[in-house]
Amino acid sequence: MHWLIRPDAVTAFSDRGVRRALSGYIEVAEDRREANFRVARMVAVEDELGEMQVEELWRLHSELMQRYRRLRKSPEGGEAPERSLLHLKHAIALKMLERCEFCERRCRCNRRRGELGFCGTGAEARLSSEFIHMGEEACMVPSHTIFFTGCNFYCVYCQNWTISRQVEKGTPVTGGMLAEMVERRRLGDKSRNVNLVGGDPTPSMHVALEMLCHLRVNIPVVWNSNMYMSEKGMSLLEGAVDVYLADFKYGSDECALELSRAERYFEVVTRNLLAARVQGAELLIRHLVLPGHVDCCTKRVLEWVAENLGNSARLNIMPQYRPEFEAYRHRGLTRRVSKAEMREAMDYARELGLWNLEGW
Repeated sequence: MHWLIRPDAVTAFSDRGVRRALSGYIEVAEDRREANFRVARMVAVEDELGEMQVEELWRLHSELMQRYRRLRKSPEGGEAPERSLLHLKHAIALKMLERCEFCERRCRCNRRRGELGFCGTGAEARLSSEFIHMGEEACMVPSHTIFFTGCNFYCVYCQNWTISRQVEKGTPVTGGMLAEMVERRRLGDKSRNVNLVGGDPTPSMHVALEMLCHLRVNIPVVWNSNMYMSEKGMSLLEGAVDVYLADFKYGSDECALELSRAERYFEVVTRNLLAARVQGAELLIRHLVLPGHVDCCTKRVLEWVAENLGNSARLNIMPQYRPEFEAYRHRGLTRRVSKAEMREAMDYARELGLWNLEGW
């Protein structure tokens, strides 16, 4: 049934660009290699984590990540230990809830005590919906997409604003509950991946890590995000994520501040994209072309991708912008992107030597 809805998904894995950028993802999706979280789960933790201070947990994390990186290059078989590197990551994330800095805003609020930072998300993750998404990139379909409420951005044109701004309150969910959903979708619906999104998944990082501690099936983990994680947040995601489905929005910090209330945007997002590559994760980058922002944003994004990643990352230059949420308050955002603007964006990408483009 999935293939009748999206026949292009049948041949997606044979696309040379997909194979260039996402070969590891393909192998995990086809169950020919272990997902990163399953490698991390083979790294044993001997210590009693509940008795350790956060500084001790981070030191142990640094030591065990070296073991993970060796294992990832040369995987070993055997039984998963009772406590693993994944459990350590989850323990650190729970500690971080008391002074939250999952994202670069680093609000340092105590979410366990009910304090709320910019994202407005408390200690529990809340699920807006989960389903088999057939509208993602062809290589992702069928994608088991999990929508968390809450977001660490405030995009004035957000198409999922009822989720990100938590108009939809969602349903409280635990990592164990999510793991059961993922297993059911993987085994029953033949999902190619679990796609963690929102809003943004970053405020719910602790529950995403808990899910991986329980998950019993091999499946690629896709972190579908604005990529505004802190360096500590990125460290916790290494060994948990296979593909960063990165929303690279702006080439201008001024535009990012005005339209998403995000400071130092370009520095933070590019830092995290490079960190993802160092982690050994793969990249599928989305860029939504905004009306009137081709010169200030689109071209700079394309230039950075061409210079730093080239065609080793899959790039989706998206024409889907439509005025939503508070876009009517911002001059120039009340219309759709024009055909001329999209043509200019695509021509510039090709001038830069970018050919690994989704859907073009």
